[in-house]
Amino acid sequence: MKQSHDMSSLSPLTAISSIDGRYRAISEPLAALFSEYGLFRHRLIVEIRWLQWLMSMEGLPLKGGVSSHSSARRLMDQIISDFTPAQAEKIKDLEKITRHDVKALEYYLREHLGAHRELASLVSFIHFGCTSEDINNMAWSLIVRDARETILMPQLKRLIEQLTCFAEQWAAIPMLARTHGQAASPTTLGKEFANFAYRLHQQSRRLQRVAITAKMNGAVGNYNACRQACPTVDWPQQAQQFVESMGLSWMPYTTQIEPHDSLAELLSALTAINAIMIDCCRDLWGYIALDYLRQKVQGAEVGSSTMPHKVNPIDFENAEGNAGLASALAQHLSVKLPISRWQRDLSDSSSLRSLGSVFAHSLIALSAWRQGLKKISPNEEVMKHDLNKHWEVLTEAIQTNLRHCGDAQAYEKTKAGSHGQKLDAAAIKTMIERSGLSAEARKKLLACAPENYTGYAELLAKRLRQELNKG
Repeated sequence: MKQSHDMSSLSPLTAISSIDGRYRAISEPLAALFSEYGLFRHRLIVEIRWLQWLMSMEGLPLKGGVSSHSSARRLMDQIISDFTPAQAEKIKDLEKITRHDVKALEYYLREHLGAHRELASLVSFIHFGCTSEDINNMAWSLIVRDARETILMPQLKRLIEQLTCFAEQWAAIPMLARTHGQAASPTTLGKEFANFAYRLHQQSRRLQRVAITAKMNGAVGNYNACRQACPTVDWPQQAQQFVESMGLSWMPYTTQIEPHDSLAELLSALTAINAIMIDCCRDLWGYIALDYLRQKVQGAEVGSSTMPHKVNPIDFENAEGNAGLASALAQHLSVKLPISRWQRDLSDSSSLRSLGSVFAHSLIALSAWRQGLKKISPNEEVMKHDLNKHWEVLTEAIQTNLRHCGDAQAYEKTKAGSHGQKLDAAAIKTMIERSGLSAEARKKLLACAPENYTGYAELLAKRLRQELNKG
């Protein structure tokens, strides 16, 4: 007989999404922002701040109409600070009646302000001149801005620092490079980390530079009702000043909805960051497979249910999976959100509710990436052994020296004795001796070995911090 279980209580064990289930401890800092409660709270902030703005505007009957503006403002600020999930439930109850979430918030505010003798006169100005999208677009912009500034950027800065430290510490450790999976000109382990650190730094700067825009201009973006009711007020100027006072960038031309172009730009930058993360995780996974990198054993951690010896690169795999999920969703949103039928359709509303998933999967991926980086250390012996198996990589140096001396057949000559072959030190020595190069050129080449044929790799890795500090 099938057993029935009560699954109505939400917990990490009963959540459908891994964000709120398996990875809840990592994603939890985002809950205060992207949850339904977080959206309600930020809508509340916008409604109250707009009302406070109206209180100070010339040309409205509100200015001077409240006995003590400072006292009234404190009471309104308290409504924000006292807002809890229990308060949000009251709005949800009102929404069951209104079938409109922003209107439910308006009624909630009316009730709270109407209960205060000093604030009751303000009730008719709640949501004054607004369409619900004025409140929503600003709420989402504030949420995204705070998620970027307080959660994502600190994580990215820590990762860039971690990668930079590896670049500096391991700048001089030679390593066989691979192009197309085949042995190629050597690099250093530190230089490979420098590559990712610099790319991550550049895209983090791009993410940081995105100006998050917002609008406050009424039903179809023309301030129709505001101008008709209060024609002496410069509404475009007031709206711009209000939006900028909230720490957002002004979008002067819109339909009913803010077009989300800046949000699409931000999601594109976040997708680029996730792509760098996937690229790095795959490379490190490969270096672990080659035994170039060792992983620290973590206490009682199990690598396989049947093979006791294994230490799997699960953090890098976890990061890759979650970064891929974040990017797939971000790419959809970045092409969906800027599109609206005529002045408004509601398809963006449900789409925007997935923003938290983009940030959450990105955060989970960044956390896993960082955990994986903490566990690795170089296996210099294996890297050196691999270098010494591939002396053929020095044919690049030989043919370049021949070119420098004017030999038009330099490439063809070296290819004839090396193409598809593995060469040892003796074979390379013979090739150099028979090259026809000058004694001085041969002497320089004979001093070469795969482990010291690394170009500027060490220097570039050590210069990384200097490059990052340029801005």
